[in-house]
Amino acid sequence: MLGALGVVYGDIGTSPLYAFKEAVKAATAGGAAVSAAATGAVSLILWSLILIVSLKYAVLILRADNRGEGGIVAMLALLGARHARPGTWKALLLVVGLVGAALLYGDGAITPAISVLSAIEGLKIDAPALGPFVVPITLVILVGLFLVQHKGVAAIGRVFGPVMLVWFAVLGLLGIVGIVGNPGILAAANPLRALDFMLHAGVHVSFAMLGAAFLAVTGGEAMYADLGHFGAPAIRFAWFGLVLPALMLNYFGQGALLLADPGALENPFFHLCPDWGHLPLVGLATMATIIASQAIISGVFSLTQQAVQLGFLPAMRIVQTAREERGQIYVPMVNWLLAVATLAAVVMLGSSDALAGAYGIAVSMLMGITTLLAALIALRWGYNPILVCAVNGFFLAIDAVFLAANSVKLFEGGWFPLVLAGLVALMMLTWKKGNELVEEARVALRLPEDVFLSGLQHRDLLRLPGTAAFLSAAEHGIPLHLSRFVARNHALMERILIITALYEETPSVPKEGRAHVTILAPDFYRVILRYGFMEEASIPEGLACAVESRHLPPHVLDDMTVFVGHETVISRKDKRGLAPWRENLFAFMQRNAERTGAFFGVPTRQVVEVGTEIEI
Repeated sequence: MLGALGVVYGDIGTSPLYAFKEAVKAATAGGAAVSAAATGAVSLILWSLILIVSLKYAVLILRADNRGEGGIVAMLALLGARHARPGTWKALLLVVGLVGAALLYGDGAITPAISVLSAIEGLKIDAPALGPFVVPITLVILVGLFLVQHKGVAAIGRVFGPVMLVWFAVLGLLGIVGIVGNPGILAAANPLRALDFMLHAGVHVSFAMLGAAFLAVTGGEAMYADLGHFGAPAIRFAWFGLVLPALMLNYFGQGALLLADPGALENPFFHLCPDWGHLPLVGLATMATIIASQAIISGVFSLTQQAVQLGFLPAMRIVQTAREERGQIYVPMVNWLLAVATLAAVVMLGSSDALAGAYGIAVSMLMGITTLLAALIALRWGYNPILVCAVNGFFLAIDAVFLAANSVKLFEGGWFPLVLAGLVALMMLTWKKGNELVEEARVALRLPEDVFLSGLQHRDLLRLPGTAAFLSAAEHGIPLHLSRFVARNHALMERILIITALYEETPSVPKEGRAHVTILAPDFYRVILRYGFMEEASIPEGLACAVESRHLPPHVLDDMTVFVGHETVISRKDKRGLAPWRENLFAFMQRNAERTGAFFGVPTRQVVEVGTEIEI
């Protein structure tokens, strides 16, 4: 539970810094009175937390786990959409799911920006002259955060939970102080106060408040994304036992403060605190927002690893920063691209008010997609269709309302995370389709095993000492680089392995089920290695499992050379496939992908690459 406080609830736990303020400002900008807007905003935020986070995520969505793992990728695996045939409903579902996964990248760029910026803005309460330095200080903190990613967060992670425990305790205490000063705010517990305010405020004001109030629930999706790290019981216990009460008290406290002092609207969160506590609170808030930012960055790394292993993104260098702790990884390319996007968001938009417009639209779309996929999973698992449609339809309607409310922010910064998500989704879909075209081309060139083996009997080949292992993407047929090696060198090693590493649509595969070996001929083996999408594939580890389980004799691994096919993709206009610009994009991604041998953990000194041209 303590660990979940730092990783799962860092984002939603820092929402009080800006969510309530933005909701009231949105309402008062439309002409509403501060007191009425404060009561309506508190009521709306409270019931949003109850309906969306407590009921939908904590009670409903956490049930849709893939052997304990959560997230969009786990949902796609449960629905079997990965190998969907083009034109089927599952293919459409795959596109929707990948768009949902891509939206997390937009969220990952905005969360660190708005969180850290809103904390540093607290400096202006006591020292307005520091206003021009807020953005530079924020940029320095964010640059430092991205610079230390390569060191891993194992050591820092141990303090995440205790710091967030203190943060939530402070949130609750500040809220109690505010409530005691003006208990009248407790009337906001009645959901009719929110409904009444929106009915009388007008459509424009209501939509503006809905879009801003949604910021209070952003981060709730982390409950499901981090399910595999902490488990549903710990996540639920932390939410209902500490996080939800602390958030409710703080929002009520901010509302009570505005009832007594409408002038505190500039920054009600920091005005809740006595003057002597402003600087310590800014320091604590900065630590909390850094933790929230680290959590979303780590989530993007984890999603990237899953996407790579399931074939939605090209192979990238993934560094395991803590062998003893699962999920502690660093993806250099993603880290620096995310850093550029985050820093650009701070520089372009410049304040937490402006960033708030960019924040909600991507998250509301992601939540809607999650609700839809959860409904399909429930139907697949045999739940009553009427019950599923009623429950998930209710939550989907809420998601649609918040999405509509956030859509008005499209030109106020909402376009930024959508553009990022669109680019990532385009890359994912292009990579998947391009790989399918490449595999079609390979199939046309790949020899069947029996044809290749019978051909060997009629050729005078030089037999070289040692073992040759040829990596293959397919479970059947002879790899192109093996055929080319024999054809051009008229030689073959004494022992041959054809190795295929596959990622299954389950989080992990037990070691006893890791390797499946087929003897094609004397000293000629086909080895299929299976890994889960939360595991790191390693050819040496997989072969060791094959020997340990006695599927392979130990001497086969002696003096082994690993041959990897290096394919150059060439776009042909006379072949139907992708649009020419997408084929060029795929070829660019393929050229810049991580080397196959390195990706599968093969020592460089053992690798030999054999070039092949593939036309698509």
